[in-house]
Amino acid sequence: MQGEKGVIFSGMRPTGRLHIGNLLGALENWVRLQDEYHCFYCIVDWHAMTTDYENPGHINENVREMVMDWLSCGMDPEKSVVFRQSDVKEHAELHLLLSMVTPLSWLERCPTYKDQLQQIEGRNLATYGFIGYPVLQAADILLYKANAVPVGEDQAAHLELTREIVRRFNYIYGKKVFPEPETLHNEYRVVLGLDRRKMSKSYDNTIDIAAGPDEISQKVRMMITDPARIRKNDPGNPTICSVFAFHRIFNTEGLEEVELSCSRGEMGCVECKDNLSQILLQYLEPIHKRRRELENNPRRVTEILEEGRKKAQQVARVTMEEVRSIMGLQ
Repeated sequence: MQGEKGVIFSGMRPTGRLHIGNLLGALENWVRLQDEYHCFYCIVDWHAMTTDYENPGHINENVREMVMDWLSCGMDPEKSVVFRQSDVKEHAELHLLLSMVTPLSWLERCPTYKDQLQQIEGRNLATYGFIGYPVLQAADILLYKANAVPVGEDQAAHLELTREIVRRFNYIYGKKVFPEPETLHNEYRVVLGLDRRKMSKSYDNTIDIAAGPDEISQKVRMMITDPARIRKNDPGNPTICSVFAFHRIFNTEGLEEVELSCSRGEMGCVECKDNLSQILLQYLEPIHKRRRELENNPRRVTEILEEGRKKAQQVARVTMEEVRSIMGLQ
């Protein structure tokens, strides 16, 4: 599969239905990259286990929900390899072998590890799986010899660790087995949530990609607007309004009119929110249509994951044969 085009690997933890922040922050970029690279897009269910190992029962259903979101948003299994991490056991084998050459100090200094220890409450994260998360991530990437990885800022440190592991592995065994994957920064647009913080499930401030008309209307009505605007005809300040932040992204034709009407006190917040709800529904309608088709054909997701497993495993087996040989294991 690796030819003149570069190879990309990227993955998401299966946490259920995705939200609009996921769509604009990652999925739209992934869909675009399908025409430029050989893409491996992976549902990293083992990664989900690193922080949720005590309650894994929901993971399988979350996998299905997320795959339907991916496909609905334009991911094409004819162009990309779409598969589940745990279906390709070579991920675990390479993770084990890479862990042999990765110094513990490299993992302990990882900023994401320290941040998550502080942010995730109520769970015992003092496990090998949690601290070894970046090594598993390195294995995911290197198994397909990806030379580019689309990442957000929060994952940049992990990718640099992957590059360090590559250099160490290649040096120890005297052969350039793996390429050093380059950082391919997402064309990321920060999407504010209902409360003006970054849209995130952990903040419970999201709008799901699959949300229907009633849910979208309800969520939009919850958005925080200019707190100084008490009456409908009070002049507003759009720059501090969550609703206007969404208009900036989705209202391609009437943005200036909304800004002027708000700042002059000519449009009330309720009307502005109702307009936004309709704009969001129009934007999401093609996505919802594709999702309805998938929901009516539940076997399709299973078939796509099986096809993806076969394609991914074909590449993974070749890589592991080379790794075992150079490490003297066969």
